[in-house]
Amino acid sequence: MTSLRHRLSGRLRRVRRHASPEPSYAFSVRRRLRVPMDDGVDLVADLYLPVGPVEPPLPTVVVRSPYGRHGSLTHAPALAGEGFPVLVQSCRGTGGSGGIFRPQLDEQRDGMATHRWVRRQPWFTGAVATHGESYLGYTQWAVAGRMCRDDPGNAPDALCLNVTMADFGAVTWNNGAFALGGSLGWSRRMVLRGVRGALVRARLARRPDRKLAEAFDVLPLSRGDTAVAGRPIGWYQDWLAHEKLSDDYWTRQSHTASVPDVTAPVYMATGWYDIFLPWQLRNYAQLAAAGRPPRLTIGPWGHGSDQSPFLAESIAFLKEHFAGAPAARPAPVRAFLTGAEQWHDLPAWPPPGTAAQRWYLHPCGLLDAAVPDGGSTRYTYDPDQPTPAVGGPGPGPVDNGAHERRADVVVFRGPPLDHAVVLAGEPIARVRFRSTAASADVFIRICDVHPDGRSMGVCDGIRRIGGVGTAGSDPLPDEDGFVELEVPLWPAFHRFAAGHRVAVQVSSGAHPRYARNPGGGEPAATATTTVRARQEISHAGAHPSRLDLPVWGGPAANVSTAA
Repeated sequence: MTSLRHRLSGRLRRVRRHASPEPSYAFSVRRRLRVPMDDGVDLVADLYLPVGPVEPPLPTVVVRSPYGRHGSLTHAPALAGEGFPVLVQSCRGTGGSGGIFRPQLDEQRDGMATHRWVRRQPWFTGAVATHGESYLGYTQWAVAGRMCRDDPGNAPDALCLNVTMADFGAVTWNNGAFALGGSLGWSRRMVLRGVRGALVRARLARRPDRKLAEAFDVLPLSRGDTAVAGRPIGWYQDWLAHEKLSDDYWTRQSHTASVPDVTAPVYMATGWYDIFLPWQLRNYAQLAAAGRPPRLTIGPWGHGSDQSPFLAESIAFLKEHFAGAPAARPAPVRAFLTGAEQWHDLPAWPPPGTAAQRWYLHPCGLLDAAVPDGGSTRYTYDPDQPTPAVGGPGPGPVDNGAHERRADVVVFRGPPLDHAVVLAGEPIARVRFRSTAASADVFIRICDVHPDGRSMGVCDGIRRIGGVGTAGSDPLPDEDGFVELEVPLWPAFHRFAAGHRVAVQVSSGAHPRYARNPGGGEPAATATTTVRARQEISHAGAHPSRLDLPVWGGPAANVSTAA
C-alpha cells in the first residue's frame, strides 16, 4: 500500500538526527516489496520515493538491516525528505524476509543480488549510494570491494559508513580474547527482537538485564546463551567454536582484504569510545594507502550515539558528490581532541607530525623515558574473582582510582608533565611477560592522572597467549620463560595537560567486556577449570617492558582548530 507523507511526524523528525530542520520533499512509501535472491529466497524491502522532480537527481540509497525496516537506524524518512530514493531491506531471516539469519555469512551474496535488482527498477535514479551504521555498515563492506573489482557496473557509487568495520570476527576474538560482553549482549538483544509485542520489548530493554549479568559469569562459555535465551543460539555457538580467525568460518565473512578494491568515494564517522574504532581506522588506512582516503569524522561518542553528525554529514557528502554542492568543510579529516575538548581539521589520520616516544615501565611503579636497570613486577590473577572491566568503549572515560588499588592491577605513573603532550594514533605496549598458567591475558590501559588524583581512562588493549586461538602465533619464551608481547591499544587523540601524569595499568582481564581466561589453555567454549596464576612483568633484558606513544606536534603541525 502507498501512503503520502506531506510532512514528517514528530516521531520521524526525531529520527532525522542532525539533518536539516524541515524536509525539502514529501515522499511516498511502498511497503513489503519482494526482492528475489539468487537462490530463490525473497527478501522484503520498503521503498521511500520523493514526490515530484529532484534536480539534479540524487542517488538511490540502499540500506540493508537485520533490525527491522522502521527503526531509527535506517534514517530512511530523513533521507527521502532530502530528495533521495531509499530502499530499506530486511536481511535474510529477519523482518519478514525469507531464509535463516546467519550473521555476516549471507550478506555478500544477498547484497550483490540486491544491487543488481535495484539497477533494473524503473525508479532507479542512475547511481547507488549505501548508508548505515554498525551491522548496516558491515553489509556495505560485504559488497563494495568485491563488486568494484568483479562487477563494477553494478557496484555502489558511494558509501556512508558509521561506527562499523569490514570483519566482525576481529572484534569478536580480539587478539585471542573473546568479547563476551558485546557478543552475548548482542545475541540477547537479537533474541529479544523476537519477543511478541513492541511494548513488551521496550519494557525488557529498559530494565537492568539481570539474566545477562548472571550469564556473564557462567562457565563454560557455551552455556551463556542458554542462560539468557533458554536455548542455544546457533551463531553464538559458532563464534565460540571458532577461536582462530584463520578458520574458514571467519575468513569467508571477512571483507578486510577487499577494502582497497573500493573505488567509490567513502564517508566514515566513528567515535573514540566506539566498539569498532581500531578496525574502522585501519579500514580508513587501507583506502588511504590505495590513494583513495575517505572523508572521516571522529568524535567523543560511543556506539550509536545520538550526538554523532553522521546523518547530516552523509547528506552533505552525497550532495557534494552527486549534486555539485560546495564542500561542507575545509579538510578531509575532522577529529575531536579529548582532554582539550577541541575539534581539529586535519589532512589525514594520524595527523602529520606524529612521532613515537618510548616510555619504560620501572619496577618501582615509575613510567619514564630512562631505561630501567632491571627487576620485575608481580601480581596474582584469580579467574574466580576476575579483574573487572572499567570504562572503555561505550562508557567512555571513567575514574580508575579505585580500580588501580586492586591487588591484581599494577600501575606505572610518569612524573607531572612540564608541558602538554598530545597522543595521536595507536599506542603499542611491548611487555616482557610470564605466567604460571598455561594461558594468560595481558590487558593494558593508559590513563590521564589529574592533579586532583583522578585517573581517567584514555585507551586500552588486550592480548591472549597460550589459548587455542593463538596457537602458532604466540612468541617463543626466552631462557627465563618470558615472552615479548606486543599489545596494540585503542587509537586516541588526547591531550595530557601540563601538570598531569601519564599512567599505564597492567592486569590480566577486563571481565565481562572480555571473557575471563580460565588459565588452563583449554578451548574457550568448554573450559570450566580455573587456574590461579602468578604473573610477572620483566624490566630487564635487551628489550625491557615499555610503551610506544605516538605524540603529535600540535600547533607545530600547522593544523587549524575548528569551532
